[in-house]
Amino acid sequence: MKHEVLVIDDNFDIRNLISNILKEKNYDVREAANYDQASFEIDKKLPDIAVVDVKLDKGENEDGIDLLKKIKKLTDLVPVIMISGHANVQMAVDSLKLGAYEFITKPFASEQLLNFISRALENINLKKENFQLENKLFHSFDLIGTNSQILKIKKLITKLSSTDSRILIFGPTGSGKELVARKIHKNSSRSREPFVVLNGALLQPDNYELELFGSENHDGTITYGFLEKAKNGTLLIDEVSEIPLDTQAKILRVLIDQKFKRINGKKDIFVNTRIISSTSKDLKNEIAIGNFREDLYHRLNVVPIEIPKLNSRTEDIPLLIKYFQKKIAEINGMPEIDINVEDDLLYTYDWPGNVRELRNLVERVSILSQNENQSDIGKLLHEILNKNSSQNLENTNLSMSYPLKQARENFEKNYLLNQLKKNKGNISKTAEFIGMERSALHRKLKSLGIKGIN
Repeated sequence: MKHEVLVIDDNFDIRNLISNILKEKNYDVREAANYDQASFEIDKKLPDIAVVDVKLDKGENEDGIDLLKKIKKLTDLVPVIMISGHANVQMAVDSLKLGAYEFITKPFASEQLLNFISRALENINLKKENFQLENKLFHSFDLIGTNSQILKIKKLITKLSSTDSRILIFGPTGSGKELVARKIHKNSSRSREPFVVLNGALLQPDNYELELFGSENHDGTITYGFLEKAKNGTLLIDEVSEIPLDTQAKILRVLIDQKFKRINGKKDIFVNTRIISSTSKDLKNEIAIGNFREDLYHRLNVVPIEIPKLNSRTEDIPLLIKYFQKKIAEINGMPEIDINVEDDLLYTYDWPGNVRELRNLVERVSILSQNENQSDIGKLLHEILNKNSSQNLENTNLSMSYPLKQARENFEKNYLLNQLKKNKGNISKTAEFIGMERSALHRKLKSLGIKGIN
C-alpha cells in the first residue's frame, strides 16, 4: 500500500524538491504553500504523514507550529516532521514537546528525510497494531481475581504506571506477564507511543542484536531495531533469560549510557524507551549456572512483579470463567454460554497453561457448545480437560506402582488438598461437602501430614 505525504513549505523550490524525492520512492504526495492551504488539505483528508516548515507564510492565519498543533488536536496517528532553515535549539525542543516526530534543519540530505519518514510510518503502524491488539481477545482483557497476589499486582500497576522504573515480571507461561506489561504501558504517560514485544525465545542467537539494535545497510537504508521501534514508548523483552551472553553485555551498556550504535553504524542513537522484561525461568539460578549476567539482572530488576500459577489461586477460577464467557461472547457476537463453575474438575485439574489455557478452554467450549444444553456443555468440558490432562495420566501410572495402602493415601491427600483449595481453606465447608465430621476431618488431615494449603 502506498503512503501519502503532505508537504507544506512556502518555498516553491524546496517544496518541489521534497515532493520529487518522495515520488521517486513511490510515495503519493500532496502539497501546500501556507497554513490555509494545508488546513484545507488536512480537513479534506488526513495524510499518512506531514512534512511541515516551521516558518510558513501565514496567509490569513498561523504558521507551521500552529499547523502542528492543529494536526495533533485532530489525531495522534499522523506523524509530523518539522523542518526549518532558521532553527535553534529552543525551536526544536518546543516542536518536539508539541508532538512533532522529528525536527530537521535545512539543508538536509535526502536519505535523512527518507529515513525519518520510513521510521515514522513504521512507528505509527505499530501504534495502530497495538490499538487493534487492545481490542482483540487477550490484550483487551483485564487482570481478574481477588487472590491476594493479584490484588497486590493491581496496586503495583497503578503505582508503576506513573514512573519510568524498569520492571522484571516473573511468572509461568500463560500466567499473564504480557498483559501486566501492557496495562502498565496503557496507564502510563507513554500510552500514545508504541508498545513493542521482543520475544527472546523465538529468535536465533545470531539475529538478536540485529533485531534489537537494527543496522545501517550498504545502500544507505536503515533497518530499525526494536529499541528504535519502541521510540518514546515501551519495549517488553519477553523471556529475557534467552538473550545470549554477549548481547546481554551490550544491553547493559545501553541501560547505563542510554545510547547505542546500529550494526555497521557510526553515530550514537539515544534511547528514550522504557524497558520491561519478563521471564518464566528462575534468573538467580540462571546466574548461578552462568547463563545470565548478575549486573544485568540488577539493572532490569528495579521493581519485581511475580505472577502466581493458576492452580495456586483456584478461588479466582469462577471469576475468570464468568469474565471470559462474557468477553468471548461480545467479541464473537454470539450468545453467552453458561459453564458450571462448581464443577470439581475445574479445581482438581492442574492448569499447566495457566490463565491462557483457561481462556482457551472457555473460548473452545463457547464456540462448540452453541445451542447445546447444560449437560452437553459439561460433557464437552470434561472431554477437553481429561484429554489434556497429562498430569492425571502420570499420576495414574505412578499410582499403579504403589501398594494399595499408599495409593489410597496418595489419592486421599490429593483429593482433600483440592477440596480445601476449592473452599479457600475453610474446614467446615470442606467437611460438609465431603460428608465428614469437622473433628474427623481434622484428624484425617493430621494423619496425612496436611498442615495447610498454598
